[in-house]
Amino acid sequence: MDRLPDEILLEIFDFSMGSRYRHSLIKPSLESWQTLVHVCRRWRILVFQSPRRLDLRLVCTPKTSARDRLDVWPAFPLIIQSTPLPFSSGTDNIVVALGQSNRVCRVNLSGLSDSQLGQVLAPMQAPFPELTDLRLFLNNETQTPPIIPDSFLGGSAPRLQTFELDGIPFPGLPKLLLSSYHLVTLHLYDIPHSGYFSPEAIVALIPVLSSLEGLHLDFQSPQSCPDPETRSLPPSKRSILPTLYDFIFKGVAEYLEDLVTFIDAPQLNNMDIAFFNQIDFNCPRLAQFINRTPTLRALDNAHVQFYDSTVSVGLRSSTSNYPHLDDLPIGISCREPDWQLSSMEQICNTLLHPFPSIDDLYIKHRYSELVWKDDAIENTLWLQLLLPFTAVKNLYLSKEFAPGIAAALKELVEGRITVVLPSLQNIFVQGLEASGPFQEKIGHFVAARQLSGHPISVLKWHKDSHIDSESDMDSDMESESATPATSEIESDMESGIPGRNL
Repeated sequence: MDRLPDEILLEIFDFSMGSRYRHSLIKPSLESWQTLVHVCRRWRILVFQSPRRLDLRLVCTPKTSARDRLDVWPAFPLIIQSTPLPFSSGTDNIVVALGQSNRVCRVNLSGLSDSQLGQVLAPMQAPFPELTDLRLFLNNETQTPPIIPDSFLGGSAPRLQTFELDGIPFPGLPKLLLSSYHLVTLHLYDIPHSGYFSPEAIVALIPVLSSLEGLHLDFQSPQSCPDPETRSLPPSKRSILPTLYDFIFKGVAEYLEDLVTFIDAPQLNNMDIAFFNQIDFNCPRLAQFINRTPTLRALDNAHVQFYDSTVSVGLRSSTSNYPHLDDLPIGISCREPDWQLSSMEQICNTLLHPFPSIDDLYIKHRYSELVWKDDAIENTLWLQLLLPFTAVKNLYLSKEFAPGIAAALKELVEGRITVVLPSLQNIFVQGLEASGPFQEKIGHFVAARQLSGHPISVLKWHKDSHIDSESDMDSDMESESATPATSEIESDMESGIPGRNL
């Protein structure tokens, strides 16, 4: 080793501790260079002469004696972290390290109490010119976290690439980010109402966010809603987020409507939406945003799923490498079955109408206890929910919903028979039996479609492990592909009984 030139040694050092651990948050990995400097004098000098090449950094934690550490080592960049910060732990060492604001490059603190957060924020009112990553997360027991003032980071973050807050109010955040031209990730979770900022404030950042790849906006309550009197008309020209790949939103529909009105995201690959329960889900501008986003517009599978406290529709691509994951899930917090069905009917008709690329529609449940009335109002809502799926060829129904949907389809007579699901060819039912309420109700619909020249087949649905493989949602379903039901049903078909593969 003594005969190796410095450049070769540096290549070896870089491979052993730099290239593999450059983005690690594990303290021993981040400080593996300290082992090298204790080998010999030559290595020590070589390492200290190459701080940028080897990306040398010091890690400060609540248990690190910050004063001793800062006095012993050269003035390398500082990483301040604790994941999570012990509730009983003091913040003295963290505060001392934050006092070296011109050296701090990353801050990652989670599990903060209200008082700990206040102590951490105090030294962070100065400029942090080298800061690239900032993550601050409260613990679950905090009630009244301090509001981050506009003087945070001296009001400027020129090198910031990642910014994440969880449960911490920062209403002045848009002003800070006006200086963050290199921002790649902006994740804001559980935003309290005291930290509310308007969609217009986010839109004003778009000229700065040319490198943004991930945007998460998660509001704590439906209080965070735009003022109806200040809502703007659609612009004549929208701004582009050219690199946005991932967008997650939780809040009220009006906020998201106002936000997407002003933007295009041509590279968007995943959009996850969760709405608070509300009366009106009229979202025409959001529908326009989805339709002008190439990847979202090309989705061809829809999965409507009912849970105890939420209802959702997820759009997927049959050509995806992850066909069991939604590319566009839209969920609503709601418990009452009739409200769930009404809300989902609004979502499907305002966001997915028309949506000509959907070939397969799945309607499933994950209730702990299924309670449905199967009345006239419910029948109407089912028909309204199905209305926008004009291109669907295959309808997949869980056995619990099949009788109710069959009763709704039974109401379609004469000229209305193809108004709902005009392209339908097959109905797949989980646990389909040879006789029962479903067969009695669906028989009239099948016979009417046959007479109209648009025949359909009723088949038994065996869960396809490739198309519908999420075990947490559908563990109660079988794990084979969709096939004709049973020999008994085939026998019924031959004898001409309505409701069987006509």
